[in-house]
Amino acid sequence: MTSKERSNLISLSSSLSPVGQVGKDGVGDNMLKSFSDCLEARELIKVSVLENCPSDPKDVGEELSKKLRAECIIVIGRKIVLYRRSHKRGVKHVEYRQ
Repeated sequence: MTSKERSNLISLSSSLSPVGQVGKDGVGDNMLKSFSDCLEARELIKVSVLENCPSDPKDVGEELSKKLRAECIIVIGRKIVLYRRSHKRGVKHVEYRQ
């Protein structure tokens, strides 16, 4: 992914609300399933990392991107933005300018 594409996805994510939170239990299987479903439906999601999470938000972003096979676009403070192109039919794909 180019820096221009990444920049455009960051601007698209600014208006998104977080779809979930990572808390004291870290990343669980049910959470991964939920985030994966959201990525299939939306392609671009934002996740919050709570203060009581034992891991650093950057580490959580890396873990989520590996386990979800998604691209960690950016970690700002305690917010993570993830992108994965959907393979579902009928999903409107995220359009980013090149």
